[in-house]
Amino acid sequence: MTRKIIIDTDPGQDDAVAILLALASPELDVLGITAVAGNVPLPLTQKNARIVCELAGRTDVKVFAGCDAPLERPLVTAEYVHGKTGLDGPELPDPTMPLQDAHAVDFIIDTLRDEPSGSVTLCPLGPLTNIATAFSRAPDIVDRVQQIVLMGGAYFEVGNVTPAAEFNIYVDPQAADIVFKSGVDIVVMPLDVTHKALVTKARNDAFRALETKVGIAVAQMTDFFERFDREKYGSDGAPLHDPCVTAFLIAPDLFTGRRVNVAVETRSDLTLGMTVADWWGVTDRAPNALFIGDVDSDGLFALLTARLGRL
Repeated sequence: MTRKIIIDTDPGQDDAVAILLALASPELDVLGITAVAGNVPLPLTQKNARIVCELAGRTDVKVFAGCDAPLERPLVTAEYVHGKTGLDGPELPDPTMPLQDAHAVDFIIDTLRDEPSGSVTLCPLGPLTNIATAFSRAPDIVDRVQQIVLMGGAYFEVGNVTPAAEFNIYVDPQAADIVFKSGVDIVVMPLDVTHKALVTKARNDAFRALETKVGIAVAQMTDFFERFDREKYGSDGAPLHDPCVTAFLIAPDLFTGRRVNVAVETRSDLTLGMTVADWWGVTDRAPNALFIGDVDSDGLFALLTARLGRL
Protein backbone atom coordinates (compact mmCIF):
# COMPACT_ATOMS: atom_id res chain seq x y z
CA MET A 1 0.00 0.00 0.00
CA THR A 2 1.65 3.21 -1.11
CA ARG A 3 1.19 6.35 0.92
CA LYS A 4 0.48 9.62 -0.89
CA ILE A 5 2.57 12.49 0.46
CA ILE A 6 3.33 16.14 -0.18
CA ILE A 7 6.81 17.17 0.94
CA ASP A 8 6.92 20.80 2.11
CA THR A 9 10.53 21.84 2.37
CA ASP A 10 13.29 24.47 2.51
CA PRO A 11 16.33 22.52 1.23
CA GLY A 12 18.92 22.36 3.09
CA GLN A 13 21.23 19.37 2.92
CA ASP A 14 19.23 17.26 5.37
CA ASP A 15 16.01 18.17 3.49
CA ALA A 16 17.71 16.92 0.35
CA VAL A 17 18.45 13.55 1.95
CA ALA A 18 14.85 13.30 3.17
CA ILE A 19 13.57 13.98 -0.36
CA LEU A 20 15.99 11.44 -1.87
CA LEU A 21 14.83 8.80 0.63
CA ALA A 22 11.21 9.45 -0.32
CA LEU A 23 11.92 9.28 -4.05
CA ALA A 24 13.84 6.01 -3.58
CA SER A 25 11.02 4.34 -1.65
CA PRO A 26 8.14 2.54 -3.40
CA GLU A 27 6.03 2.83 -0.23
CA LEU A 28 5.72 6.58 -0.87
CA ASP A 29 3.96 8.33 -3.74
CA VAL A 30 5.29 11.89 -3.83
CA LEU A 31 2.41 13.92 -5.28
CA GLY A 32 4.47 17.09 -5.28
CA ILE A 33 7.16 19.06 -3.50
CA THR A 34 6.30 22.51 -2.16
CA ALA A 35 9.08 24.95 -1.33
CA VAL A 36 9.00 27.49 1.49
CA ALA A 37 11.45 30.12 2.69
CA GLY A 38 13.49 28.90 5.64
CA ASN A 39 17.07 27.63 5.63
CA VAL A 40 17.62 29.95 2.66
CA PRO A 41 15.23 32.33 0.84
CA LEU A 42 12.52 30.98 -1.48
CA PRO A 43 14.35 31.49 -4.80
CA LEU A 44 17.00 29.07 -3.52
CA THR A 45 14.69 26.56 -1.82
CA GLN A 46 12.56 26.09 -4.95
CA LYS A 47 15.72 25.79 -7.03
CA ASN A 48 17.29 23.31 -4.59
CA ALA A 49 14.17 21.12 -4.57
CA ARG A 50 14.49 20.78 -8.35
CA ILE A 51 18.24 20.13 -8.13
CA VAL A 52 17.52 17.23 -5.74
CA CYS A 53 14.81 15.78 -8.00
CA GLU A 54 17.23 15.85 -10.94
CA LEU A 55 19.96 14.25 -8.82
CA ALA A 56 17.48 11.42 -8.17
CA GLY A 57 16.62 11.19 -11.87
CA ARG A 58 13.04 12.19 -11.09
CA THR A 59 12.26 15.13 -13.35
CA ASP A 60 8.61 13.96 -13.33
CA VAL A 61 8.10 15.24 -9.77
CA LYS A 62 6.24 18.54 -9.64
CA VAL A 63 7.87 21.32 -7.63
CA PHE A 64 5.95 24.41 -6.53
CA ALA A 65 7.16 27.66 -4.96
CA GLY A 66 5.23 28.81 -1.91
CA CYS A 67 5.45 31.52 0.74
CA ASP A 68 8.55 33.70 0.71
CA ALA A 69 8.14 35.05 4.25
CA PRO A 70 6.59 33.97 7.56
CA LEU A 71 3.03 34.98 8.41
CA GLU A 72 3.89 37.84 10.76
CA ARG A 73 7.65 38.08 11.17
CA PRO A 74 10.69 38.91 9.04
CA LEU A 75 12.39 35.85 7.56
CA VAL A 76 15.27 34.33 9.54
CA THR A 77 17.59 32.08 7.49
CA ALA A 78 20.44 29.67 8.28
CA GLU A 79 23.20 30.12 5.69
CA TYR A 80 25.68 29.82 8.56
CA VAL A 81 24.69 26.13 8.74
CA HIS A 82 23.84 25.22 5.15
CA GLY A 83 26.09 27.57 3.18
CA LYS A 84 25.05 30.36 0.86
CA THR A 85 23.20 28.08 -1.57
CA GLY A 86 21.59 25.88 1.10
CA LEU A 87 23.13 22.84 -0.59
CA ASP A 88 26.80 23.65 -0.21
CA GLY A 89 29.13 20.66 -0.39
CA PRO A 90 28.65 18.90 -3.74
CA GLU A 91 28.93 20.62 -7.10
CA LEU A 92 25.46 20.07 -8.55
CA PRO A 93 24.25 21.56 -11.84
CA ASP A 94 21.45 24.09 -12.01
CA PRO A 95 18.10 22.41 -12.67
CA THR A 96 16.60 22.24 -16.14
CA MET A 97 13.20 20.87 -15.04
CA PRO A 98 10.55 23.58 -14.75
CA LEU A 99 9.05 25.12 -11.67
CA GLN A 100 5.28 24.66 -11.76
CA ASP A 101 3.20 27.79 -12.42
CA ALA A 102 0.76 27.26 -9.53
CA HIS A 103 1.50 28.55 -6.03
CA ALA A 104 2.42 25.85 -3.52
CA VAL A 105 -0.49 26.78 -1.24
CA ASP A 106 -2.96 26.37 -4.12
CA PHE A 107 -1.41 23.01 -4.97
CA ILE A 108 -1.81 21.82 -1.37
CA ILE A 109 -5.44 22.98 -1.27
CA ASP A 110 -6.36 21.55 -4.68
CA THR A 111 -4.65 18.21 -3.99
CA LEU A 112 -6.38 17.72 -0.65
CA ARG A 113 -9.72 18.51 -2.28
CA ASP A 114 -9.10 16.25 -5.29
CA GLU A 115 -7.68 13.19 -3.54
CA PRO A 116 -9.91 10.96 -1.39
CA SER A 117 -10.36 12.35 2.11
CA GLY A 118 -7.82 10.91 4.54
CA SER A 119 -5.43 9.72 1.83
CA VAL A 120 -2.76 12.45 1.76
CA THR A 121 -0.02 12.93 4.37
CA LEU A 122 1.77 16.29 4.65
CA CYS A 123 5.50 16.12 5.37
CA PRO A 124 6.83 19.54 6.39
CA LEU A 125 10.60 19.70 6.70
CA GLY A 126 10.85 23.47 7.25
CA PRO A 127 8.81 26.36 8.63
CA LEU A 128 5.07 25.68 8.54
CA THR A 129 4.09 28.80 6.58
CA ASN A 130 2.69 27.02 3.51
CA ILE A 131 0.67 24.53 5.56
CA ALA A 132 -0.80 27.17 7.88
CA THR A 133 -1.65 29.42 4.95
CA ALA A 134 -3.45 26.57 3.20
CA PHE A 135 -5.38 25.68 6.38
CA SER A 136 -6.37 29.32 6.96
CA ARG A 137 -7.40 29.91 3.36
CA ALA A 138 -9.31 26.63 2.94
CA PRO A 139 -10.54 25.32 6.30
CA ASP A 140 -12.40 22.51 4.51
CA ILE A 141 -9.11 20.73 3.73
CA VAL A 142 -8.04 20.32 7.36
CA ASP A 143 -10.26 17.29 8.00
CA ARG A 144 -9.11 15.72 4.72
CA VAL A 145 -5.45 15.41 5.80
CA GLN A 146 -4.47 11.85 6.73
CA GLN A 147 -1.59 12.91 8.97
CA ILE A 148 1.14 15.53 9.32
CA VAL A 149 4.62 14.15 9.98
CA LEU A 150 6.94 17.09 10.56
CA MET A 151 10.47 17.90 11.62
CA GLY A 152 10.45 20.68 14.15
CA GLY A 153 10.53 21.64 17.77
CA ALA A 154 12.45 20.43 20.78
CA TYR A 155 11.81 19.85 24.43
CA PHE A 156 14.45 18.01 26.44
CA GLU A 157 17.13 18.96 23.90
CA VAL A 158 16.12 22.65 24.17
CA GLY A 159 16.62 25.03 21.25
CA ASN A 160 19.19 25.24 18.49
CA VAL A 161 18.52 28.79 17.27
CA THR A 162 17.58 30.34 20.62
CA PRO A 163 17.95 28.76 24.07
CA ALA A 164 14.31 27.63 23.86
CA ALA A 165 13.39 27.26 20.18
CA GLU A 166 14.21 24.95 17.29
CA PHE A 167 14.81 26.69 13.95
CA ASN A 168 11.79 25.56 11.89
CA ILE A 169 9.28 26.54 14.57
CA TYR A 170 11.14 29.74 15.48
CA VAL A 171 11.10 31.02 11.89
CA ASP A 172 7.28 31.03 11.86
CA PRO A 173 5.80 30.35 15.30
CA GLN A 174 2.41 31.77 14.27
CA ALA A 175 2.18 29.20 11.48
CA ALA A 176 3.22 26.40 13.83
CA ASP A 177 0.55 27.49 16.31
CA ILE A 178 -2.13 27.21 13.61
CA VAL A 179 -0.95 23.73 12.60
CA PHE A 180 -0.69 22.36 16.14
CA LYS A 181 -4.17 23.66 16.93
CA SER A 182 -5.67 22.28 13.70
CA GLY A 183 -6.84 18.95 15.09
CA VAL A 184 -4.95 16.98 12.44
CA ASP A 185 -3.13 13.84 13.61
CA ILE A 186 0.47 15.11 14.01
CA VAL A 187 3.77 13.25 14.42
CA VAL A 188 6.66 15.45 15.55
CA MET A 189 10.34 14.72 14.93
CA PRO A 190 11.96 17.16 17.39
CA LEU A 191 15.64 17.70 18.11
CA ASP A 192 15.14 15.19 20.94
CA VAL A 193 15.17 12.42 18.33
CA THR A 194 17.06 13.98 15.42
CA HIS A 195 20.10 14.62 17.61
CA LYS A 196 20.31 10.82 17.97
CA ALA A 197 20.43 10.38 14.18
CA LEU A 198 24.10 11.29 13.79
CA VAL A 199 26.09 10.96 10.57
CA THR A 200 29.25 9.42 11.98
CA LYS A 201 32.31 8.92 9.80
CA ALA A 202 31.41 5.25 9.29
CA ARG A 203 27.87 6.12 8.19
CA ASN A 204 29.12 8.79 5.82
CA ASP A 205 31.72 6.38 4.41
CA ALA A 206 28.82 3.99 3.68
CA PHE A 207 27.08 6.68 1.60
CA ARG A 208 30.30 7.37 -0.30
CA ALA A 209 30.94 3.66 -0.82
CA LEU A 210 27.72 3.41 -2.84
CA GLU A 211 29.89 4.96 -5.58
CA THR A 212 26.83 6.50 -7.21
CA LYS A 213 26.13 10.13 -8.03
CA VAL A 214 23.55 10.23 -5.21
CA GLY A 215 25.73 8.46 -2.63
CA ILE A 216 28.71 10.72 -3.26
CA ALA A 217 26.57 13.89 -3.27
CA VAL A 218 24.94 12.91 0.04
CA ALA A 219 28.34 12.21 1.57
CA GLN A 220 29.57 15.62 0.40
CA MET A 221 26.46 17.36 1.77
CA THR A 222 26.75 15.75 5.18
CA ASP A 223 30.49 16.44 5.25
CA PHE A 224 29.70 20.11 4.72
CA PHE A 225 27.21 20.73 7.50
CA GLU A 226 28.87 18.27 9.85
CA ARG A 227 31.68 20.80 10.38
CA PHE A 228 29.26 23.31 11.88
CA ASP A 229 27.38 20.81 14.01
CA ARG A 230 30.44 19.05 15.41
CA GLU A 231 31.84 22.38 16.54
CA LYS A 232 28.50 23.45 18.05
CA TYR A 233 27.44 20.24 19.79
CA GLY A 234 30.75 18.41 20.25
CA SER A 235 29.05 15.29 18.87
CA ASP A 236 30.41 12.42 16.76
CA GLY A 237 28.69 13.73 13.66
CA ALA A 238 25.95 15.95 12.32
CA PRO A 239 22.31 15.26 13.16
CA LEU A 240 20.38 14.25 10.06
CA HIS A 241 17.11 15.90 11.06
CA ASP A 242 14.69 15.77 8.13
CA PRO A 243 15.19 12.18 6.91
CA CYS A 244 13.57 11.09 10.19
CA VAL A 245 10.27 12.27 8.66
CA THR A 246 10.40 10.12 5.55
CA ALA A 247 11.97 7.20 7.44
CA PHE A 248 9.04 7.24 9.88
CA LEU A 249 6.60 6.82 6.98
CA ILE A 250 8.55 3.81 5.69
CA ALA A 251 9.61 2.15 8.95
CA PRO A 252 7.72 3.59 11.93
CA ASP A 253 8.98 0.79 14.18
CA LEU A 254 12.39 2.49 14.19
CA PHE A 255 10.91 5.28 16.34
CA THR A 256 9.34 5.57 19.78
CA GLY A 257 7.51 8.49 21.34
CA ARG A 258 4.58 9.58 23.42
CA ARG A 259 1.21 11.17 22.63
CA VAL A 260 1.22 14.50 24.41
CA ASN A 261 -0.05 18.04 24.07
CA VAL A 262 2.32 20.34 22.20
CA ALA A 263 1.73 24.08 22.35
CA VAL A 264 3.77 26.77 20.57
CA GLU A 265 4.85 29.99 22.25
CA THR A 266 4.01 32.95 19.99
CA ARG A 267 4.36 36.00 22.25
CA SER A 268 7.31 35.79 24.61
CA ASP A 269 10.57 37.54 23.72
CA LEU A 270 12.42 34.98 25.82
CA THR A 271 10.89 31.73 24.51
CA LEU A 272 9.33 32.64 21.13
CA GLY A 273 8.90 29.50 19.03
CA MET A 274 9.30 27.09 21.94
CA THR A 275 7.38 23.83 21.58
CA VAL A 276 6.00 23.19 25.05
CA ALA A 277 5.46 19.44 25.23
CA ASP A 278 3.39 18.24 28.18
CA TRP A 279 5.54 15.11 28.50
CA TRP A 280 4.38 14.25 32.02
CA GLY A 281 0.70 15.06 31.48
CA VAL A 282 0.64 17.81 34.09
CA THR A 283 -1.99 19.93 32.30
CA ASP A 284 -5.51 19.14 31.20
CA ARG A 285 -4.65 20.03 27.60
CA ALA A 286 -5.64 17.18 25.30
CA PRO A 287 -2.83 15.32 23.50
CA ASN A 288 -2.50 16.62 19.94
CA ALA A 289 0.73 15.02 18.71
CA LEU A 290 2.93 11.95 18.85
CA PHE A 291 6.17 13.49 20.11
CA ILE A 292 9.05 11.22 19.08
CA GLY A 293 11.87 10.81 21.57
CA ASP A 294 14.03 7.93 20.39
CA VAL A 295 15.22 6.18 17.24
CA ASP A 296 17.10 3.02 16.33
CA SER A 297 19.83 5.01 14.62
CA ASP A 298 21.65 1.97 13.21
CA GLY A 299 18.38 0.82 11.64
CA LEU A 300 17.72 4.32 10.30
CA PHE A 301 21.10 4.56 8.56
CA ALA A 302 20.86 1.01 7.22
CA LEU A 303 17.51 1.95 5.64
CA LEU A 304 18.89 5.23 4.32
CA THR A 305 21.99 3.65 2.77
CA ALA A 306 20.03 0.79 1.18
CA ARG A 307 17.42 3.13 -0.32
CA LEU A 308 19.85 5.75 -1.57
CA GLY A 309 21.67 2.90 -3.29
CA ARG A 310 18.61 2.39 -5.50
CA LEU A 311 18.82 5.85 -7.07
